[in-house]
Amino acid sequence: MPRLGVLGTLVWDTIHGPDGGDVVEDWGGVAYCLAAWSAVAPPGWSLVPVIKVGADLSESAGQFLGTVGGISSLEFVRSVPEANNRVSLFYHDQSRRCEKLTGGVPGWTAAEIERVALSCDALYVNFISGWELDLEAAHALGTRFEGPTWCDVHSLILGVGDGGMREPRPLRDRAAWLEAFDVVQVNEDEIEMLSAAGGGGSRADRTRGLLADGPGAVFVTRGSAGAEWVIRPDARWPEPKGGATAGSAPVEKTAPPGATDPTGCGDVWGITCFASLLAGAGAAEAVRKAIHLAAATAERQGTTGLSELLMEVARAADSER
Repeated sequence: MPRLGVLGTLVWDTIHGPDGGDVVEDWGGVAYCLAAWSAVAPPGWSLVPVIKVGADLSESAGQFLGTVGGISSLEFVRSVPEANNRVSLFYHDQSRRCEKLTGGVPGWTAAEIERVALSCDALYVNFISGWELDLEAAHALGTRFEGPTWCDVHSLILGVGDGGMREPRPLRDRAAWLEAFDVVQVNEDEIEMLSAAGGGGSRADRTRGLLADGPGAVFVTRGSAGAEWVIRPDARWPEPKGGATAGSAPVEKTAPPGATDPTGCGDVWGITCFASLLAGAGAAEAVRKAIHLAAATAERQGTTGLSELLMEVARAADSER
C-alpha cells in the first residue's frame, strides 16, 4: 500500500472573526490537511503524519490524531519538550488577518527527513511554522527522494516579529528552495512576496519566474477568484496530460456572506489537489475538486467535524458526475 507523508505542524488556533463574535479554539495548522484526508485519499493510499508536538499538548494531539481515518503509522509523530505552537488569528475582514505565534516546536533535520523519505511514497510539506525544514533538509529531500513532493510555501516567507506577530520576510536562496519540490503552492500575496527579489511583471510572469527555478509545477490559489497553474512540459511529476501545461478554474460555489472563515482553506485545497493528482487526475480536475472542498471548509470554523463535512461534500460531488 503506498503511503503519503504529510509534514507540518499541529497548531492550537484561537480564531477572532471580523464581526467580533464568538472566539473559536481548535486544532489548526496541518490539522486541516489531516481532517480532509478521509474525503480526498486516493484509492489504496494510507497516511503517515510527520509531526512534532509540544509536550504540553501531546495528549490532546494524540486524541485528535485518533479521529483521523486512514493513518497507517504514527512512527513519525514525536513529542518534544518545547511548548507547542499556538496561534491567535485576528481577522480584519473575510480574507485579511494578522497572526500572533507562541511556542517553538523545532523542525526536522536532514538526517530525520531522509528516514521519513525512505518510509513514504509521496510527501506533502506544509510550512505552517515556516521552519519545519531548513534548506539542508529540503535539499536532501529534493536530491534523494524519488517520489512526488508538494510544498505549500505558506509560512516559509513569514518571520516572527515583536510579541510573536508574524510578518512577511524575503526568502533567501529562493531557487534552492523551490527546486527541492515537484509542485509548489502559493497564494497571490505569497507569489508577490517571492517575486520581490526575483522579477516583477504580471502574475503570469511571476508564476513563470517561479517555475524557472526548478519545480515541475506551480499552483496559485486566488481565493474567491479560483486558482491557476502552470506545469513544465518536461516535468518529472506531475506529467502534463493532453498537453495542458497551464490553466485556471473559477470558484463555482461560494459560501453565504458573513458565514465564511478562510482559516485552513488553503491547507484543504493543497492536500485535495495533491491527492487527486496522485490518483491520476489531470490538473484541471484536481483543481476543481480542491476549490470545491476549500469552499466547503470556509463555511465553518475550526477542524471539529470538518472531516465528516468534507466527506459528505465529496460524496455529493461524486454522485453528480
